Amino acid sequence: MRQLRSKLVNVFSTALQSLKAANGVRLVINEKGLVCDERDVSLPLTEHKEPWFMRLNLGEEVPVFIHGDTIVSDYNQIIDYLEKNFVGENVAQLIPESGTPLYARVQQYRELLDGLPMDAYTHGCILHPELTTDSMIPKYATTEIRRHLANAASELMKLDHEEPQLTEPYLSKQKKLMAKILDHDNVTYLKKILSELGMVLDQVEAELEKRKLEYEGQKCELWLCGPDFTLADISLGATLHRLKFLGLSKKYWEDGSRPNLQSFFERVLKRFAFRKVLGDIHTTLLSAVLPNAFRMVKRKPPSFFGASFLMGSLGGMGYFAYWYLKKKYM
Repeated sequence: MRQLRSKLVNVFSTALQSLKAANGVRLVINEKGLVCDERDVSLPLTEHKEPWFMRLNLGEEVPVFIHGDTIVSDYNQIIDYLEKNFVGENVAQLIPESGTPLYARVQQYRELLDGLPMDAYTHGCILHPELTTDSMIPKYATTEIRRHLANAASELMKLDHEEPQLTEPYLSKQKKLMAKILDHDNVTYLKKILSELGMVLDQVEAELEKRKLEYEGQKCELWLCGPDFTLADISLGATLHRLKFLGLSKKYWEDGSRPNLQSFFERVLKRFAFRKVLGDIHTTLLSAVLPNAFRMVKRKPPSFFGASFLMGSLGGMGYFAYWYLKKKYM
């Protein structure tokens, strides 16, 4: 693999989109065969407000990519930077040449898949496990999150009084977060967006079928937009990985209704980059969340930090790890 003299700051944050973006950048780096240093930063522990991070990014946006004297903090800008600056015979090109039909197709599916309301799916599946099948979220999760949602208002007031160093903008963000979670507790809304998700996956299934017909008789591995693995495949693979974790895979492809999607998912999970970044889907909690949980236990944060972390790290898994460890070791 080519050595990349840079650093990717990968943040486990209270915003699901931040986690999705960080993993997206990591997948791109590994698919391109680059090597870089990484550092995890915990927003629940306000590590993004530490001086070293603030010097990199006053806007506190994540992830942050550093290459030499260049600092890039927007997900799409990081991807574009990687594609523009790291090219060559042995470096994979994940975005086709601009102006070509293949480029338009990749961009279409990249925007379609990245625009899915993944945070709503995640919160909804935690709050309403009856909508899932074989979810990997612990059953303890639903009870715990509802208990903290019920106490959210009083905990916010308590935190405001006991933790004066927390600024009003921070508390405002937490209030907005809780309001959004409550919106995701609406079963009618959840069923609507899950139905819309089905239509998106129907479109993807049809596109995969087109590739089979288009390259029929040719010996090549087919992906969403053609024989080359692209950024659209990274978006699709990461999306399916999350849906599997939430317990939605049997509803959308493992029931045999979308065989091309199932075949795609099985193949993408075998890729080195996906195994390295996302790991085995059955060990997501251990590989992605427990390190932060241990850090939270060590610092003994106020209870509301636990509620915030619940909604952020993989849709709440970090919080449950935190409370389990707190009860066991504290």
